[in-house]
Amino acid sequence: MASIRQRGENSWLLTVMAGKDANGKYIRRFKTVTIDDPALLKTKKRLDDFLNSEYVKFREEVESGEYIKPEKMTFRAFVENWRQKYAIKHLAFKSIAAYETQLRSHILPEFGEMKLEDIKPLHIVDYLDKLEQAKKAKGNGGLASSTIEMNRRVLMNIFKRAVEWRIIKINPVATVGKPRVTHQEIEPFDENEVRQLLQALQKEPYHWRIMITLALTTGMRRGEMLGLEWKHIDWKNGIIEVSQTLVYANKGEIIVKEPKTKNGRRKLSLPVSVLDDLREYYAYRVKERDKLGDAWNGKDKHGREWNFVFSHADGTPFHHHTPNQWFRLFLQANGIRRIRLHDLRHTSATLLISQGVHAKIISERLGHGNISTTMNIYGHALRSADQAAADKFESLFTKKTTAKNKTP
Repeated sequence: MASIRQRGENSWLLTVMAGKDANGKYIRRFKTVTIDDPALLKTKKRLDDFLNSEYVKFREEVESGEYIKPEKMTFRAFVENWRQKYAIKHLAFKSIAAYETQLRSHILPEFGEMKLEDIKPLHIVDYLDKLEQAKKAKGNGGLASSTIEMNRRVLMNIFKRAVEWRIIKINPVATVGKPRVTHQEIEPFDENEVRQLLQALQKEPYHWRIMITLALTTGMRRGEMLGLEWKHIDWKNGIIEVSQTLVYANKGEIIVKEPKTKNGRRKLSLPVSVLDDLREYYAYRVKERDKLGDAWNGKDKHGREWNFVFSHADGTPFHHHTPNQWFRLFLQANGIRRIRLHDLRHTSATLLISQGVHAKIISERLGHGNISTTMNIYGHALRSADQAAADKFESLFTKKTTAKNKTP
């Protein structure tokens, strides 16, 4: 068969026609198949069947537009193929966004113009070491160890595809060890800082006051609060149903998804005072919408209508990064110790622990997969609560001993 031609002792050249170019000349695509299995080489029928199978797969790749020309491909060129043929089809939106950040900021400037086949394990080792050194040099302003580990993860994913698609034979990242990840100690607000926070909130716009209150009393994540709609509030029983999360919102593009795990879907009881605050806030938002009339814009570009609890006055959802940016500036303006918005979730958990609430209940409110996750994250707070419980017994027995000594 002219489409399958032997080139060497154990290699064959596959040729597929891919139409004609602008000058009417036939376009040919080539692929070399190397066989290292001696048993396959000895049996003509098995060899022919294998080569025919490889040819059919190669032809399908070419005809469907999936074929990637391997000749002297740069890392940057391959990333574009990886982006279109793998990332947008198989990765979650948040993962793509995180990967793209690392590619744009660090990886492409380092490897972009290198030939894919020229990148060796030592290049990866040197690159990760460079990131580590930059982290040490800049101190708190440098890269977090988790970010360095993510750089390795992105490279591993890209080169794994390159091997699968037979652009290169060996993944240069596979033999490079994972960077050590040091997790930053969680330092949530204590009760005094929470009081300071709540007092400063009284000067802020209505929606931020309610959002921060919910973060503290429910431990909801940012995406869960941004994805919350009024229909998810059970006014009669004072319960919020967490059933969706806003992943992305920008210029009419809105991505709302179900929680990743079944534990993420949960129902949260609200304090009576918070439920009353929500009722007042709801009445305020209804009046806002009535004033706008046809100018209300709570729809995505596909025409689907949303009724988010937290949004701009015209119903347009907040950009997914907006709460984080506002919270950082709010703390700075009011002289409050800086923590992340996500740390309000941790603050909620530690406040419940200090009040003696069982870890199982806290785990369910936070939507953790199992109680061990809660125990691992909040082990220190739980140990402190346990010590406080022991101190209560100490106080009890101290009083008993004192009373006994006073007995004549």
